[in-house]
Amino acid sequence: RRENLRLYLKQMAEIQPRVLMVGEAPGYRGMRLTGIPFMSEYMLLNGLPALGLFGPERGYRKTEETERAGKEQSGTILWGMLAEFRPVPLLWGAFPFHPHKPDDAWSNRAPTTGELLVGQPFLREMIRLFPVEKIIAVGNKAEESLGRMGVDISGKVRHPAQGGKNDFVAGLRSALAEYRR
Repeated sequence: RRENLRLYLKQMAEIQPRVLMVGEAPGYRGMRLTGIPFMSEYMLLNGLPALGLFGPERGYRKTEETERAGKEQSGTILWGMLAEFRPVPLLWGAFPFHPHKPDDAWSNRAPTTGELLVGQPFLREMIRLFPVEKIIAVGNKAEESLGRMGVDISGKVRHPAQGGKNDFVAGLRSALAEYRR
């Protein structure tokens, strides 16, 4: 996971993204396994040719935690949309660790206010490392965390999970209209 994240951040530094999209937190099928925001093992291993990102030919590797490379719904929706924009936005989470139910690492839950506070130094560092033109909150928790930090956001889009795909797609196309290919 750490090496995957290092490779992702290196690729993003080369791309020089102009937009940072901040989500909530890693999911159990996504960043928890891959180290990359909104990224499933399936996408990690198959790469995203339209974006020139990921895949074993670029050094990305699957963890040994699962037998087969699974998919993650929110990540599939989000990364699928990012092929429409150039340069591709940088993705990060308001809380960069996987919040889960007690005794069930294969579950998701929303990060607490305290966890969002723990995530703030990591988010500040992303903002410092990648001086972007726009910051987009993906969902309420991201908007809440960025607001508490005093970060001006350019917009908020609905999180794609739990029936939010259509609103997410429309919101993202509107928020990033000037970056469409």
